[in-house]
Formats: sequence, structure tokens, C-alpha cells
Amino acid sequence: MAEFGKTRLWLIKYRGDLTQQQVANKAGISRSYYAEIESGNKNPGVKTAKKLSNVLMFDWTIFYKS
Repeated sequence: MAEFGKTRLWLIKYRGDLTQQQVANKAGISRSYYAEIESGNKNPGVKTAKKLSNVLMFDWTIFYKS
């Protein structure tokens, strides 16, 4: 699993021009929760990882690779 507290730069790259709020809205989660995921302070559950991957178009399992 990813190291906690390590910013997920790859996730920011996938987010592109979208704001954290826009991504959170599309995924059906709060902006603060998304910010915690992006900053590496929280790992999303499978359901949330899949939602985010659908919004940002990447393989959801990347959250669980070291």
C-alpha cells in the first residue's frame, strides 16, 4: 500500500484542470475526503477508488500498488 502522508502526484496529474471540488462532486464524495486521498493521508476503499478511477479514467488498483 501507498505510504501515508506522501502526496499522490500521479493523482494530481490525472485530475488535470479539474478542481478537487469538481472531482469530489463527480465521484460523490466530499472535497475534504478527496483532498485527504490526494495528499496521501487516507487510502480510499475499493468503492471510492473505483468511482475516482471512473471520473479520472485510470486503473483503480493503482491505489493499492507500492
